Amino acid sequence: MCQLMCKQRCIDMRTNIVLDDILIEKALRFSPMKTKKDTVNLALKEFVEQHSRLNLLDMKGKIRFADGYDYKKMRRSRRDNGAR
Repeated sequence: MCQLMCKQRCIDMRTNIVLDDILIEKALRFSPMKTKKDTVNLALKEFVEQHSRLNLLDMKGKIRFADGYDYKKMRRSRRDNGAR
Protein backbone atom coordinates (compact mmCIF):
# COMPACT_ATOMS: atom_id res chain seq x y z
CA MET A 1 0.00 0.00 0.00
CA CYS A 2 2.83 2.38 0.84
CA GLN A 3 4.29 1.94 -2.65
CA LEU A 4 1.01 3.14 -4.10
CA MET A 5 0.96 6.21 -1.89
CA CYS A 6 4.50 7.50 -2.34
CA LYS A 7 6.84 7.38 -5.29
CA GLN A 8 10.00 7.09 -3.20
CA ARG A 9 9.04 3.75 -1.64
CA CYS A 10 8.83 5.29 1.85
CA ILE A 11 12.38 6.60 1.88
CA ASP A 12 10.95 9.92 3.01
CA MET A 13 7.98 9.90 5.37
CA ARG A 14 6.31 13.17 6.23
CA THR A 15 5.25 13.55 9.81
CA ASN A 16 4.43 16.34 12.20
CA ILE A 17 5.98 16.09 15.65
CA VAL A 18 6.62 18.51 18.46
CA LEU A 19 10.33 18.68 19.25
CA ASP A 20 12.11 20.07 22.27
CA ASP A 21 13.51 23.37 20.91
CA ILE A 22 16.36 23.51 23.43
CA LEU A 23 17.40 19.95 22.63
CA ILE A 24 17.28 20.64 18.88
CA GLU A 25 19.43 23.78 19.31
CA LYS A 26 22.00 21.81 21.33
CA ALA A 27 22.01 19.03 18.72
CA LEU A 28 22.54 21.58 15.95
CA ARG A 29 25.60 22.93 17.79
CA PHE A 30 27.15 19.45 18.05
CA SER A 31 26.12 18.37 14.58
CA PRO A 32 27.66 19.21 11.22
CA MET A 33 24.09 19.43 9.89
CA LYS A 34 22.55 22.77 8.97
CA THR A 35 18.85 21.95 9.25
CA LYS A 36 16.59 20.49 11.93
CA LYS A 37 15.45 17.80 9.51
CA ASP A 38 19.01 16.68 8.77
CA THR A 39 19.89 16.78 12.47
CA VAL A 40 16.90 14.61 13.41
CA ASN A 41 17.71 12.16 10.59
CA LEU A 42 21.32 11.92 11.77
CA ALA A 43 20.20 11.36 15.36
CA LEU A 44 17.81 8.61 14.26
CA LYS A 45 20.52 6.95 12.18
CA GLU A 46 22.99 7.03 15.08
CA PHE A 47 20.32 5.73 17.48
CA VAL A 48 19.55 2.76 15.23
CA GLU A 49 23.25 2.00 14.66
CA GLN A 50 24.00 2.14 18.38
CA HIS A 51 21.14 -0.14 19.32
CA SER A 52 21.88 -2.54 16.48
CA ARG A 53 25.33 -3.41 17.78
CA LEU A 54 25.70 -6.60 19.70
CA ASN A 55 26.27 -6.11 23.38
CA LEU A 56 29.62 -7.75 24.10
CA LEU A 57 28.45 -8.79 27.53
CA ASP A 58 25.66 -10.81 25.91
CA MET A 59 28.32 -12.76 24.04
CA LYS A 60 30.11 -13.88 27.23
CA GLY A 61 30.56 -17.63 27.16
CA LYS A 62 29.30 -17.96 23.59
CA ILE A 63 32.64 -17.66 21.78
CA ARG A 64 34.91 -20.64 21.72
CA PHE A 65 38.57 -19.91 21.11
CA ALA A 66 40.95 -22.26 19.33
CA ASP A 67 43.09 -24.51 21.50
CA GLY A 68 46.42 -22.83 22.15
CA TYR A 69 45.07 -19.32 21.49
CA ASP A 70 47.25 -16.85 23.37
CA TYR A 71 46.09 -13.25 23.04
CA LYS A 72 49.08 -11.97 25.02
CA LYS A 73 51.49 -13.61 22.58
CA MET A 74 49.55 -12.14 19.66
CA ARG A 75 49.73 -8.65 21.19
CA ARG A 76 53.48 -8.96 21.78
CA SER A 77 53.98 -10.08 18.19
CA ARG A 78 51.97 -7.16 16.82
CA ARG A 79 53.79 -4.70 19.08
CA ASP A 80 57.19 -6.07 18.07
CA ASN A 81 56.25 -5.74 14.39
CA GLY A 82 55.29 -2.09 14.79
CA ALA A 83 51.51 -2.51 14.68
CA ARG A 84 49.34 -0.56 17.11
